[in-house]
Amino acid sequence: MDMRLATKRAQEASAGARLLDVLARFTFNGAPTVCLREGDLDYFVNEFWTAGQRQAHSLHEVSYRACFKPQLPEFFISRLTGPGASVYDPFSGRGTTALQAALMGRRPLANDVNPLSGLILRPRLAPPEVESVRERLQAIALNGAEIEAEHEPLLAFYHRETLHHILALRSYLLGQEASGATDRIDEWIRMVAINRLTGHSSGFLSVYTLPPNQAVSPGAQRRINAARCQTPPFRDLRAIILKKTRALLADGGPPAHPGPLVVTGPAHRTPAVPDCAVDLLVTSPPFLDIVDYASDNWLRCWFAGIDANSVRIDRHREIRAWEGFVRLSFLEFARVMRPGGIVAFEVGEVRGGRVLLERHVASAIEGLPFRTLGVMLNRQEFTKTANCWGVTNNRGGTNSNRIVIAERSPCA
Repeated sequence: MDMRLATKRAQEASAGARLLDVLARFTFNGAPTVCLREGDLDYFVNEFWTAGQRQAHSLHEVSYRACFKPQLPEFFISRLTGPGASVYDPFSGRGTTALQAALMGRRPLANDVNPLSGLILRPRLAPPEVESVRERLQAIALNGAEIEAEHEPLLAFYHRETLHHILALRSYLLGQEASGATDRIDEWIRMVAINRLTGHSSGFLSVYTLPPNQAVSPGAQRRINAARCQTPPFRDLRAIILKKTRALLADGGPPAHPGPLVVTGPAHRTPAVPDCAVDLLVTSPPFLDIVDYASDNWLRCWFAGIDANSVRIDRHREIRAWEGFVRLSFLEFARVMRPGGIVAFEVGEVRGGRVLLERHVASAIEGLPFRTLGVMLNRQEFTKTANCWGVTNNRGGTNSNRIVIAERSPCA
């Protein structure tokens, strides 16, 4: 065997061992990692990255439901890959893993079943200049769009003039797309507008509503308005998009990095991703039936011209069905990952800690060409974790990062 190939394979085969050594030796603010075994799984418990908010690059400051912190993929990217390596997220969401990969000079690969994900990610991988955005916004005519009967319910969120401007911008963007004239400036404006549609401050286009990572129905918004005695105020669409643009680009754009691959489809069927192309996979799948992504994103999908009802996002009430979904996904991961590559599969904590999804992941991938190395439990101070199996507060939703670490086995 060629010596260079033998050396490369030895390095690839040792990636899992290197990571386990890092986890076992890791300290945070002087606290060492707690290593323990429960059943057939090894656990590594620590605060592996800060719980502080807004500690990452400004381009990450885009809202999306149930997304993890950029520090999570950064932890693995920095320790397991070098410049030019391919980093993949098959459940991309807002694109945290892919964007962090680009910011670190790696090749970003991303997939999501919802085309909205690609619209949010792509512009941030190659952002335009602020001045170009300002000039384009001034050139787009924001008048002439009629508020038809189908749009009247949106007045629960928006001042009538603001809604006129939103409809005009939407019409312009959809027209550009239909004619094949969309460029990266248009894509950027669409991305920012999508993320300014609703929120709870004057930095958003709407009246006060839920946090910006989800949208209630018009009927629910009318009830919020009545309870708060509020009416939608006028918002300056151009000014809001430009202000958010400046904030997102405060830290600059990504450095030079290999060309990205951003695709849309189910995670278990990604023919556009080549065989053995992925060095590191960092992702977080849907957790059973906890988040209704379609309902949360209905307004964003409407603005982008996406039929939200046609997007088949997996939601499983039964754990056995969820295990089947995970197994199908890992079958595809086995194809796209190189031997020795690492999967970091974040499953969080659900149903008050009564269901430990990491154990079901380990069960789902039995017999597949992966070796389960253990579970990294990122225990953060705000969860007040009494032990690694439960929490004493925040009992609803996800309370801790539970990351199953698996290594792609060498080819037989």
